[in-house]
Amino acid sequence: MAAIRILLGIVWLVVIGSSWRADRNYLVNYADEGPYWRIVDVARKSKGVREGDVPNSGKEVSAYLRYVGINTPAPWCAAWISYVFGQAGYTSPKTAWSPGLFPAKRSVKAARPGFVLGIYYPVLKRIAHCGIVTEVKGDLVFSVEGNTNVNGSREGDGVYRRIRHKRSIHRYADWVKK
Repeated sequence: MAAIRILLGIVWLVVIGSSWRADRNYLVNYADEGPYWRIVDVARKSKGVREGDVPNSGKEVSAYLRYVGINTPAPWCAAWISYVFGQAGYTSPKTAWSPGLFPAKRSVKAARPGFVLGIYYPVLKRIAHCGIVTEVKGDLVFSVEGNTNVNGSREGDGVYRRIRHKRSIHRYADWVKK
């Protein structure tokens, strides 16, 4: 029994060790990504932003909403994305309406860092939440999303890092390409 445990321990160490080799690059090499990296960088810097005492409000959340012309508390995931792109030097998108982030001319098939992702809600019969892809590992899409929470709600309380299976994402959009 002890020999089996030792053998399994060695196998485990070999598997883990081979996964964490110094030359193994799990993250996308953003140096070649240029403008997409700027978007990911700005999105990551806003992780940790939280709403104020009133839902859909607070200093940063109000700035996101004002950026798209809204002066009252409102759902803000799309406004946050618009703000991130603005901070990265882009004039568009500029909308608070999540379906507005996915016009046909911006649609792409697969996830890539810097792309916008859209989550479809059957009850609403539309995309009703969005985020920014930060990395892709196999079937998992890592993102930063505004107006969400640790459970992945579309009516959350801040900006969080999320991990989603690619099948849970309805659409991707590339706002960098012309």
